[in-house]
Amino acid sequence: MSDKNLKDYDLNDISKLFYDSVGSVIIVDPSIDTYRAMVRRGIFETILDETGSYHDLIMKLWFHFGDTNEEVVEDYQVFASFSGDFNGKYSRRLKVGTDNEDKPHLAQLTVYPFEDDSKYIFILDELDDKESIEESLTTKKINTIQNSYLFSMYIDLAQDTTSSINITEISEDTVNVQLKYSEWRMMIVNMFLPEDQEQFLRRTDPEYLKKNFTPGRTSSYDCMMRNMEGKFIWVKLIFSRAQTYNDDDYRFVFMVQDIHDNSMEILSALKKYEEMAITDPLTGVFNHGEIETQFNNALSMKHKNGDPVSVMMLDLDHFKEVNDTYGHSVGDTTLKTFADIAKELAISEKALVGRWGGEEFVIICQDKGADNANVLARRLKQRVEDHEFPTIGHITCSIGVTEIKSDDTFEEAFNRIDKAMYESKNNGRNMITVL
Repeated sequence: MSDKNLKDYDLNDISKLFYDSVGSVIIVDPSIDTYRAMVRRGIFETILDETGSYHDLIMKLWFHFGDTNEEVVEDYQVFASFSGDFNGKYSRRLKVGTDNEDKPHLAQLTVYPFEDDSKYIFILDELDDKESIEESLTTKKINTIQNSYLFSMYIDLAQDTTSSINITEISEDTVNVQLKYSEWRMMIVNMFLPEDQEQFLRRTDPEYLKKNFTPGRTSSYDCMMRNMEGKFIWVKLIFSRAQTYNDDDYRFVFMVQDIHDNSMEILSALKKYEEMAITDPLTGVFNHGEIETQFNNALSMKHKNGDPVSVMMLDLDHFKEVNDTYGHSVGDTTLKTFADIAKELAISEKALVGRWGGEEFVIICQDKGADNANVLARRLKQRVEDHEFPTIGHITCSIGVTEIKSDDTFEEAFNRIDKAMYESKNNGRNMITVL
Protein backbone atom coordinates (compact mmCIF):
# COMPACT_ATOMS: atom_id res chain seq x y z
CA MET A 1 0.00 0.00 0.00
CA SER A 2 3.01 2.31 0.45
CA ASP A 3 3.44 2.33 -3.36
CA LYS A 4 0.17 4.19 -3.89
CA ASN A 5 0.01 7.78 -4.95
CA LEU A 6 -1.37 10.14 -2.36
CA LYS A 7 -4.48 10.77 -4.44
CA ASP A 8 -5.29 7.06 -4.39
CA TYR A 9 -5.57 6.75 -0.59
CA ASP A 10 -9.02 6.75 0.99
CA LEU A 11 -10.23 6.77 4.60
CA ASN A 12 -10.31 2.97 4.75
CA ASP A 13 -6.61 2.88 3.82
CA ILE A 14 -5.78 5.45 6.47
CA SER A 15 -7.86 3.60 9.07
CA LYS A 16 -6.02 0.38 8.32
CA LEU A 17 -2.61 2.08 8.48
CA PHE A 18 -3.55 3.64 11.79
CA TYR A 19 -4.91 0.38 13.21
CA ASP A 20 -1.79 -1.56 12.16
CA SER A 21 0.68 0.89 13.70
CA VAL A 22 -0.93 2.39 16.79
CA GLY A 23 0.19 1.14 20.20
CA SER A 24 -3.16 1.21 21.96
CA VAL A 25 -6.68 2.49 21.45
CA ILE A 26 -8.82 2.78 24.58
CA ILE A 27 -12.43 3.84 25.04
CA VAL A 28 -13.24 5.17 28.50
CA ASP A 29 -16.45 6.05 30.30
CA PRO A 30 -15.72 8.04 33.48
CA SER A 31 -19.38 7.96 34.57
CA ILE A 32 -19.12 4.21 35.29
CA ASP A 33 -15.34 4.21 36.00
CA THR A 34 -14.62 1.82 33.14
CA TYR A 35 -12.27 1.53 30.19
CA ARG A 36 -12.00 -0.94 27.32
CA ALA A 37 -8.78 -1.44 25.34
CA MET A 38 -9.67 -1.94 21.66
CA VAL A 39 -6.01 -2.30 20.66
CA ARG A 40 -3.02 -3.33 22.78
CA ARG A 41 0.46 -3.80 21.32
CA GLY A 42 3.99 -3.84 22.65
CA ILE A 43 4.40 -2.37 26.11
CA PHE A 44 0.67 -1.62 26.34
CA GLU A 45 -0.20 -5.30 26.03
CA THR A 46 1.90 -5.84 29.14
CA ILE A 47 0.68 -2.97 31.31
CA LEU A 48 -3.00 -2.76 30.25
CA ASP A 49 -5.83 -5.22 30.82
CA GLU A 50 -8.51 -5.50 28.19
CA THR A 51 -11.01 -3.87 30.54
CA GLY A 52 -10.75 -2.28 33.94
CA SER A 53 -11.26 0.72 36.20
CA TYR A 54 -10.74 4.14 34.60
CA HIS A 55 -9.33 5.45 37.90
CA ASP A 56 -6.78 2.63 37.90
CA LEU A 57 -5.88 3.47 34.30
CA ILE A 58 -5.17 7.10 35.23
CA MET A 59 -3.06 5.94 38.19
CA LYS A 60 -1.13 3.50 35.99
CA LEU A 61 -0.44 6.01 33.23
CA TRP A 62 0.75 9.02 35.18
CA PHE A 63 0.25 8.93 38.96
CA HIS A 64 3.60 7.34 39.66
CA PHE A 65 7.14 8.63 39.97
CA GLY A 66 8.34 9.86 36.61
CA ASP A 67 11.23 7.42 36.32
CA THR A 68 9.58 4.28 37.77
CA ASN A 69 6.18 2.60 37.95
CA GLU A 70 6.12 3.00 41.73
CA GLU A 71 2.92 4.73 42.82
CA VAL A 72 3.03 7.95 44.81
CA VAL A 73 1.68 7.92 48.37
CA GLU A 74 -2.07 7.96 48.94
CA ASP A 75 -2.21 11.66 49.90
CA TYR A 76 -1.13 12.64 46.38
CA GLN A 77 -3.43 10.13 44.69
CA VAL A 78 -6.42 12.34 45.51
CA PHE A 79 -5.56 14.34 42.38
CA ALA A 80 -6.24 11.28 40.22
CA SER A 81 -10.03 11.65 40.51
CA PHE A 82 -9.76 15.13 38.98
CA SER A 83 -7.16 14.28 36.33
CA GLY A 84 -9.39 12.21 34.08
CA ASP A 85 -11.81 15.01 33.16
CA PHE A 86 -11.16 16.54 29.73
CA ASN A 87 -12.98 19.49 28.19
CA GLY A 88 -11.39 19.08 24.77
CA LYS A 89 -8.54 17.39 22.96
CA TYR A 90 -5.48 16.81 25.10
CA SER A 91 -1.97 15.49 24.47
CA ARG A 92 1.03 14.77 26.64
CA ARG A 93 4.05 12.51 26.98
CA LEU A 94 4.12 9.83 29.66
CA LYS A 95 6.64 7.47 31.18
CA VAL A 96 5.23 3.99 31.73
CA GLY A 97 6.87 0.85 32.99
CA THR A 98 6.37 -2.75 34.03
CA ASP A 99 7.23 -4.60 37.20
CA ASN A 100 9.99 -6.50 35.40
CA GLU A 101 11.84 -3.52 33.93
CA ASP A 102 13.88 -0.78 35.55
CA LYS A 103 13.86 1.57 32.57
CA PRO A 104 10.55 3.32 31.84
CA HIS A 105 9.10 3.55 28.33
CA LEU A 106 8.30 6.93 26.82
CA ALA A 107 4.80 7.15 25.33
CA GLN A 108 2.62 9.75 23.65
CA LEU A 109 -0.99 10.06 24.83
CA THR A 110 -3.68 11.86 22.85
CA VAL A 111 -7.23 12.22 24.17
CA TYR A 112 -10.25 12.71 21.91
CA PRO A 113 -13.51 13.43 23.75
CA PHE A 114 -16.84 12.29 22.34
CA GLU A 115 -19.07 15.11 21.12
CA ASP A 116 -20.84 15.38 24.47
CA ASP A 117 -17.57 14.98 26.45
CA SER A 118 -19.13 12.04 28.32
CA LYS A 119 -16.61 9.48 27.01
CA TYR A 120 -13.10 9.63 25.61
CA ILE A 121 -10.81 7.84 23.18
CA PHE A 122 -7.21 7.42 24.36
CA ILE A 123 -4.58 6.92 21.67
CA LEU A 124 -1.23 5.67 23.03
CA ASP A 125 2.02 5.17 21.12
CA GLU A 126 5.44 4.22 22.39
CA LEU A 127 8.14 6.58 21.11
CA ASP A 128 11.32 5.10 19.67
CA ASP A 129 14.66 5.01 21.49
CA LYS A 130 16.00 8.15 19.81
CA GLU A 131 13.05 10.24 20.97
CA SER A 132 13.28 8.65 24.42
CA ILE A 133 16.96 9.59 24.71
CA GLU A 134 16.28 13.15 23.57
CA GLU A 135 13.41 13.39 26.06
CA SER A 136 15.69 12.06 28.81
CA LEU A 137 18.38 14.63 28.02
CA THR A 138 15.80 17.43 27.98
CA THR A 139 14.40 16.22 31.27
CA LYS A 140 17.88 16.21 32.82
CA LYS A 141 18.40 19.81 31.70
CA ILE A 142 15.06 20.82 33.20
CA ASN A 143 15.78 18.95 36.43
CA THR A 144 19.19 20.60 36.68
CA ILE A 145 17.48 23.98 36.60
CA GLN A 146 14.31 23.22 38.56
CA ASN A 147 14.94 20.04 40.53
CA SER A 148 14.17 21.78 43.81
CA TYR A 149 10.60 22.70 42.81
CA LEU A 150 8.24 19.86 43.64
CA PHE A 151 4.90 21.43 42.79
CA SER A 152 3.51 24.51 41.09
CA MET A 153 0.18 25.83 39.90
CA TYR A 154 -1.71 28.94 38.85
CA ILE A 155 -4.55 30.25 41.03
CA ASP A 156 -7.42 32.61 40.29
CA LEU A 157 -9.09 33.54 43.58
CA ALA A 158 -11.87 35.52 41.93
CA GLN A 159 -12.91 32.44 39.93
CA ASP A 160 -11.88 29.94 42.64
CA THR A 161 -9.91 27.94 40.07
CA THR A 162 -6.53 26.30 39.65
CA SER A 163 -4.67 25.59 36.43
CA SER A 164 -1.28 24.58 35.04
CA ILE A 165 -0.71 22.16 37.92
CA ASN A 166 2.73 20.57 37.73
CA ILE A 167 3.88 17.79 40.05
CA THR A 168 7.54 17.43 39.14
CA GLU A 169 8.10 13.99 40.62
CA ILE A 170 5.23 12.61 38.52
CA SER A 171 6.02 14.36 35.25
CA GLU A 172 7.48 17.53 33.76
CA ASP A 173 4.12 18.06 32.02
CA THR A 174 1.20 19.87 33.62
CA VAL A 175 -1.54 17.69 35.10
CA ASN A 176 -4.99 18.02 33.55
CA VAL A 177 -6.91 18.71 36.76
CA GLN A 178 -10.22 20.61 36.89
CA LEU A 179 -10.00 21.61 40.53
CA LYS A 180 -11.32 24.51 42.58
CA TYR A 181 -8.82 26.32 44.76
CA SER A 182 -11.09 25.93 47.79
CA GLU A 183 -11.15 22.15 47.21
CA TRP A 184 -7.40 21.97 46.70
CA ARG A 185 -6.67 23.62 50.09
CA MET A 186 -8.69 21.03 51.98
CA MET A 187 -7.26 18.14 49.94
CA ILE A 188 -3.65 19.09 50.53
CA VAL A 189 -3.78 20.17 54.20
CA ASN A 190 -3.27 16.62 55.50
CA MET A 191 0.05 16.44 53.67
CA PHE A 192 1.55 18.79 56.29
CA LEU A 193 2.65 18.02 59.82
CA PRO A 194 -0.31 18.42 62.22
CA GLU A 195 1.38 21.37 63.93
CA ASP A 196 1.83 23.11 60.54
CA GLN A 197 -1.72 22.60 59.27
CA GLU A 198 -3.29 25.60 61.03
CA GLN A 199 -0.62 27.92 59.61
CA PHE A 200 -1.09 26.46 56.10
CA LEU A 201 -4.86 27.04 56.18
CA ARG A 202 -4.38 30.57 57.51
CA ARG A 203 -1.69 31.55 54.99
CA THR A 204 -3.60 30.05 52.02
CA ASP A 205 -6.98 31.50 52.99
CA PRO A 206 -8.31 33.57 50.04
CA GLU A 207 -9.11 36.54 52.27
CA TYR A 208 -5.63 36.45 53.78
CA LEU A 209 -4.04 36.42 50.31
CA LYS A 210 -6.24 39.27 49.09
CA LYS A 211 -5.47 41.39 52.16
CA ASN A 212 -1.73 40.81 52.38
CA PHE A 213 -0.58 40.67 48.74
CA THR A 214 -0.41 43.72 46.54
CA PRO A 215 0.10 43.10 42.79
CA GLY A 216 3.59 41.76 42.17
CA ARG A 217 4.30 40.83 45.79
CA THR A 218 5.92 37.49 46.64
CA SER A 219 6.08 35.87 50.07
CA SER A 220 7.11 32.48 51.44
CA TYR A 221 7.40 30.45 54.61
CA ASP A 222 9.02 27.15 55.60
CA CYS A 223 7.26 24.08 56.99
CA MET A 224 7.33 20.28 56.83
CA MET A 225 5.31 18.50 54.14
CA ARG A 226 4.93 14.88 53.09
CA ASN A 227 6.73 14.08 49.84
CA MET A 228 5.73 11.54 47.20
CA GLU A 229 7.43 8.74 49.16
CA GLY A 230 5.41 9.55 52.27
CA LYS A 231 8.31 11.12 54.20
CA PHE A 232 8.07 14.55 55.80
CA ILE A 233 10.61 16.98 54.39
CA TRP A 234 11.30 20.69 54.78
CA VAL A 235 9.75 22.76 52.00
CA LYS A 236 9.33 26.43 51.18
CA LEU A 237 5.79 27.46 50.21
CA ILE A 238 5.89 30.42 47.82
CA PHE A 239 2.97 32.65 46.82
CA SER A 240 3.39 35.35 44.20
CA ARG A 241 0.55 37.63 43.11
CA ALA A 242 0.52 38.41 39.39
CA GLN A 243 1.34 41.97 38.40
CA THR A 244 -1.89 43.35 36.91
CA TYR A 245 -3.54 46.75 36.75
CA ASN A 246 -6.86 45.60 38.19
CA ASP A 247 -7.00 45.65 42.00
CA ASP A 248 -9.79 43.06 41.94
CA ASP A 249 -7.78 40.63 39.82
CA TYR A 250 -6.44 38.10 42.31
CA ARG A 251 -4.25 35.72 40.36
CA PHE A 252 -1.33 33.93 42.01
CA VAL A 253 1.48 31.53 41.24
CA PHE A 254 1.99 28.94 43.99
CA MET A 255 5.16 26.82 44.26
CA VAL A 256 6.55 24.23 46.66
CA GLN A 257 10.35 24.14 46.83
CA ASP A 258 12.34 21.28 48.34
CA ILE A 259 14.73 22.86 50.88
CA HIS A 260 15.15 19.77 53.06
CA ASP A 261 18.90 19.18 52.70
CA ASN A 262 19.74 22.85 53.20
CA SER A 263 17.35 23.13 56.15
CA MET A 264 18.84 20.08 57.85
CA GLU A 265 22.32 21.60 57.48
CA ILE A 266 21.09 24.85 59.01
CA LEU A 267 19.31 23.04 61.85
CA SER A 268 22.43 20.99 62.49
CA ALA A 269 24.52 24.17 62.66
CA LEU A 270 21.98 25.84 64.94
CA LYS A 271 21.97 22.78 67.20
CA LYS A 272 25.75 22.89 67.31
CA TYR A 273 25.83 26.57 68.27
CA GLU A 274 23.00 26.06 70.77
CA GLU A 275 24.99 23.31 72.47
CA MET A 276 28.08 25.51 72.46
CA ALA A 277 26.08 28.31 74.09
CA ILE A 278 24.87 26.14 76.97
CA THR A 279 27.80 23.76 77.46
CA ASP A 280 30.90 24.15 79.58
CA PRO A 281 33.73 23.71 77.04
CA LEU A 282 36.05 21.88 79.45
CA THR A 283 33.77 19.31 81.05
CA GLY A 284 30.88 18.97 78.55
CA VAL A 285 28.18 19.50 81.20
CA PHE A 286 25.89 22.55 81.31
CA ASN A 287 27.71 25.82 81.83
CA HIS A 288 26.90 28.25 84.66
CA GLY A 289 24.25 30.17 82.69
CA GLU A 290 22.36 27.07 81.60
CA ILE A 291 22.39 25.25 84.93
CA GLU A 292 21.14 28.47 86.56
CA THR A 293 18.33 28.52 83.96
CA GLN A 294 17.50 24.87 84.77
CA PHE A 295 17.57 25.78 88.49
CA ASN A 296 14.98 28.48 87.86
CA ASN A 297 12.93 26.11 85.69
CA ALA A 298 12.86 23.64 88.58
CA LEU A 299 11.62 26.39 90.90
CA SER A 300 8.86 27.31 88.42
CA MET A 301 7.72 23.68 88.07
CA LYS A 302 7.68 23.31 91.87
CA HIS A 303 5.51 26.43 92.17
CA LYS A 304 3.26 25.19 89.35
CA ASN A 305 2.60 21.53 90.18
CA GLY A 306 4.23 20.89 93.56
CA ASP A 307 6.20 17.83 92.38
CA PRO A 308 9.32 17.16 94.47
CA VAL A 309 12.64 18.47 93.20
CA SER A 310 15.98 18.75 94.96
CA VAL A 311 19.31 20.39 94.19
CA MET A 312 22.82 19.44 95.22
CA MET A 313 26.10 21.32 95.06
CA LEU A 314 29.40 19.43 94.85
CA ASP A 315 32.96 20.61 95.40
CA LEU A 316 36.16 18.60 94.88
CA ASP A 317 38.17 18.44 98.10
CA HIS A 318 41.69 19.92 98.14
CA PHE A 319 41.49 20.65 94.41
CA LYS A 320 43.89 23.60 94.74
CA GLU A 321 46.59 21.15 95.79
CA VAL A 322 46.04 19.18 92.57
CA ASN A 323 46.74 22.27 90.47
CA ASP A 324 49.69 23.32 92.63
CA THR A 325 51.25 19.85 92.68
CA TYR A 326 50.53 18.48 89.18
CA GLY A 327 49.72 21.58 87.14
CA HIS A 328 46.55 22.93 85.58
CA SER A 329 46.53 20.38 82.75
CA VAL A 330 46.14 17.54 85.25
CA GLY A 331 43.62 19.68 87.12
CA ASP A 332 41.55 20.02 83.95
CA THR A 333 41.70 16.24 83.40
CA THR A 334 40.52 15.71 86.98
CA LEU A 335 37.54 18.05 86.48
CA LYS A 336 36.59 16.30 83.22
CA THR A 337 36.79 12.87 84.85
CA PHE A 338 34.68 14.04 87.79
CA ALA A 339 32.08 15.50 85.39
CA ASP A 340 31.95 12.21 83.46
CA ILE A 341 31.24 10.28 86.69
CA ALA A 342 28.47 12.72 87.60
CA LYS A 343 26.95 12.66 84.08
CA GLU A 344 26.92 8.87 83.93
CA LEU A 345 25.00 8.61 87.19
CA ALA A 346 22.74 11.57 86.43
CA ILE A 347 21.56 10.16 83.07
CA SER A 348 20.00 7.09 84.68
CA GLU A 349 18.36 9.30 87.33
CA LYS A 350 17.03 11.95 84.90
CA ALA A 351 19.13 14.55 86.68
CA LEU A 352 20.86 17.58 85.14
CA VAL A 353 24.52 18.37 85.77
CA GLY A 354 26.21 21.75 85.38
CA ARG A 355 29.51 23.39 86.28
CA TRP A 356 28.91 26.33 88.59
CA GLY A 357 32.50 27.51 88.44
CA GLY A 358 36.00 26.28 89.25
CA GLU A 359 35.65 22.88 90.93
CA GLU A 360 32.01 23.44 91.98
CA PHE A 361 29.14 21.59 90.26
CA VAL A 362 25.35 21.69 90.63
CA ILE A 363 22.92 18.81 89.99
CA ILE A 364 19.15 19.30 89.58
CA CYS A 365 17.35 16.18 90.85
CA GLN A 366 13.88 16.12 89.30
CA ASP A 367 11.09 14.11 90.98
CA LYS A 368 13.24 13.58 94.08
CA GLY A 369 12.65 14.76 97.60
CA ALA A 370 15.48 15.32 100.05
CA ASP A 371 15.69 11.66 101.10
CA ASN A 372 15.98 10.30 97.54
CA ALA A 373 18.40 13.06 96.59
CA ASN A 374 20.51 12.12 99.61
CA VAL A 375 20.62 8.50 98.39
CA LEU A 376 21.81 9.69 94.98
CA ALA A 377 24.43 11.94 96.62
CA ARG A 378 25.78 8.99 98.64
CA ARG A 379 26.15 6.88 95.49
CA LEU A 380 27.93 9.71 93.70
CA LYS A 381 30.25 10.41 96.65
CA GLN A 382 31.20 6.75 96.81
CA ARG A 383 31.89 6.48 93.09
CA VAL A 384 34.19 9.50 93.22
CA GLU A 385 35.98 8.14 96.28
CA ASP A 386 36.51 4.72 94.62
CA HIS A 387 37.57 6.03 91.22
CA GLU A 388 41.22 5.99 90.14
CA PHE A 389 41.77 9.43 88.65
CA PRO A 390 44.58 9.83 86.06
CA THR A 391 47.90 10.93 87.59
CA ILE A 392 46.50 11.97 90.99
CA GLY A 393 44.97 8.64 92.05
CA HIS A 394 42.09 9.30 94.45
CA ILE A 395 40.16 12.41 95.40
CA THR A 396 36.96 13.07 97.34
CA CYS A 397 34.12 15.57 97.16
CA SER A 398 31.87 17.43 99.58
CA ILE A 399 28.13 17.70 98.82
CA GLY A 400 25.27 19.88 100.00
CA VAL A 401 21.64 18.87 99.34
CA THR A 402 18.34 20.73 99.70
CA GLU A 403 14.78 20.10 98.61
CA ILE A 404 13.10 23.07 96.94
CA LYS A 405 10.11 24.42 98.86
CA SER A 406 6.90 25.66 97.30
CA ASP A 407 7.58 29.25 98.41
CA ASP A 408 11.33 29.29 97.68
CA THR A 409 12.99 32.03 95.71
CA PHE A 410 16.15 31.27 93.76
CA GLU A 411 18.30 33.06 96.34
CA GLU A 412 16.76 31.14 99.26
CA ALA A 413 17.22 27.72 97.63
CA PHE A 414 20.73 28.51 96.43
CA ASN A 415 21.84 29.85 99.80
CA ARG A 416 20.71 26.59 101.47
CA ILE A 417 22.72 24.28 99.17
CA ASP A 418 25.70 26.62 99.32
CA LYS A 419 25.55 26.59 103.13
CA ALA A 420 25.04 22.81 103.16
CA MET A 421 28.04 22.21 100.93
CA TYR A 422 30.30 24.44 103.06
CA GLU A 423 29.16 22.65 106.21
CA SER A 424 30.33 19.40 104.59
CA LYS A 425 33.68 21.04 103.82
CA ASN A 426 34.04 22.50 107.34
CA ASN A 427 33.05 19.24 109.06
CA GLY A 428 35.87 17.20 107.56
CA ARG A 429 35.13 16.97 103.80
CA ASN A 430 34.02 13.87 101.86
CA MET A 431 30.65 14.38 103.50
CA ILE A 432 27.00 15.10 102.62
CA THR A 433 24.91 17.71 104.41
CA VAL A 434 21.14 18.04 103.86
CA LEU A 435 19.41 21.31 104.75
